[in-house]
Amino acid sequence: MGLLDELNYTVTPPNGVQRTLQRAAAGEQIGQVLQRSLYSLDKAAYGITGGRHTAASLFAGLPIIMLTTTGAKSGRDRTMPLMGIPTAEDLVVIGSNFGTSSTPGWVYNLEANPEAAVSYRDRRIGVVARHADQGETDWAFDRAAALFPGFPLYQRRAAHRRIRVFALESAV
Repeated sequence: MGLLDELNYTVTPPNGVQRTLQRAAAGEQIGQVLQRSLYSLDKAAYGITGGRHTAASLFAGLPIIMLTTTGAKSGRDRTMPLMGIPTAEDLVVIGSNFGTSSTPGWVYNLEANPEAAVSYRDRRIGVVARHADQGETDWAFDRAAALFPGFPLYQRRAAHRRIRVFALESAV
């Protein structure tokens, strides 16, 4: 049994309104606003709905997980809402950071300590992260673009840096 089964993880295709909101969110100006605000909105929606939804899952139909890492410097738990890309049995996460110039902090946290946890709806599973190989990375970029049309734009905007991709596997 893989991580997807343990989490009861599903990806539901977005409806028409959600697809429209995805296209709008892919724009550079709105993307910059979301990069600064979506974290708080996702966490608030996650709390209000008892873990059933995030703002991005409700409004854009994106498959969002909550990834809890250990801070590389602080040693404290850090939880980030991220798009969880399903593989055959597990999940992949991409450190695109909305295509901004900086690598997201959770990437450094996983590199320092690959043990983490994934929460999805009412389930929380311990995971171990590893850097995806080139084939997995290429596949993840293609799959991310299929799930969110703004992802190729993120790739172009962040072309000056290496976007790190992690495979998450159940720690059990």
